[in-house]
Amino acid sequence: MEISSNTQQDNKKVVATCPACGLLCDDMSLEIKQSGIKVLNTNCTKSIQFFEQPLGETTPKINGESVTLQQAISHAVTLLKSSKNPLFAGLSSDVQGFRAVYSLAQKTNGHLQHLNSESMARNMAVLQSTGWQTTTLTEVKNRADVLMCIGTDIVSHNTRFFERFIWLSQDSSAMFTDSSKREVIYIGENLNTQAGVSPDGKQPTSINCSQSDLPEILAVLRALIAGKKLKMQTVAGVQVSGLLAIADKLKQAKYAVLAWIAKDLDYAHAELTIQTITETVALLNSQTSRAAGLSLGGSDGDTSANNANTWLSGFSLNDDKFDHDAMVWTNSFSANKLPGKTDFPLIVLGNANTTFEQIPDVFIPIATPGLDCVGTSFRVDSAVILPLKKVRENKLLTLSEVVTQIEALL
Repeated sequence: MEISSNTQQDNKKVVATCPACGLLCDDMSLEIKQSGIKVLNTNCTKSIQFFEQPLGETTPKINGESVTLQQAISHAVTLLKSSKNPLFAGLSSDVQGFRAVYSLAQKTNGHLQHLNSESMARNMAVLQSTGWQTTTLTEVKNRADVLMCIGTDIVSHNTRFFERFIWLSQDSSAMFTDSSKREVIYIGENLNTQAGVSPDGKQPTSINCSQSDLPEILAVLRALIAGKKLKMQTVAGVQVSGLLAIADKLKQAKYAVLAWIAKDLDYAHAELTIQTITETVALLNSQTSRAAGLSLGGSDGDTSANNANTWLSGFSLNDDKFDHDAMVWTNSFSANKLPGKTDFPLIVLGNANTTFEQIPDVFIPIATPGLDCVGTSFRVDSAVILPLKKVRENKLLTLSEVVTQIEALL
């Protein structure tokens, strides 16, 4: 019996890369039907929400009224021609999308600001001022025997981190260590430590403390690793003896990894906490053990945007506040992250499912890389750049295509 082409299309299965977080998991098994996409091989809510999202309204709008694409582009051009200092914000896209926006910003005397710029700046302040010794996800998978999670539970941002890089199956074993015997340590406020339980049920070491006390606690931990003798019995309500036990584990490790997520370190001068972490790594490496830092998170294409901006301009993206007279908000990935309210003209190039609190002057729905179009993105460790597939059919233009048309008319 001959199978119709519609039936064949209705049962298509592909393996794709998921850009819903910085891990860029490239083993996503998807079933593509005419009724939608089904994720087959993971319960990761971020991946499911990304791939199974419906296709929203694809018609461009001017002040909330439907128009043609060319009318929307023409009106966007008119607004930009009237602007002297436009702000290009959001910047949530893949490498190709960012490069196009960067080019348009250069032509219009515009400034760039990623929606995660505040947390990104915490890391950049440390990297630029003192440098750091960091590792890659592959090295963590193959070598780490101690993992310390500082101020974060990791899985709230990178759901499959422990599954893919810590507690490994026999089909994906570590090259230089026994992954089942890894030590996991948590320091932070009311963290969910369940992911740190080993396959044989061994509980992770955990110290519960407020985020605001992390700077003091980490400073004491660093002093203990340096061999300093302390007279105090507690610091910020934490027993120094417990910190000493952690210091000993880090010093005895063959490859200790100290992990943090800058977005979770949300308090005044949090960059100093990150600096203490990186200095602790350097101190461990000056002794007999080996250690590395690992900055995780990586959402909304922020790693791709920062890396692309650095090679194009020589500078990293920052969180400076710019005076502007128009805003261009670009967000290929998320319908839920919106521009702030503005009194100036607002142009939005975004996910088709976006619902606005403030109706933009121009809204052009664009394709989502990894779903509606192909693309490339940097993994959170910046070690590799991965291709994103097109897994559903529609006529949405990419961010790069829309921006290129706008730039051509300026």
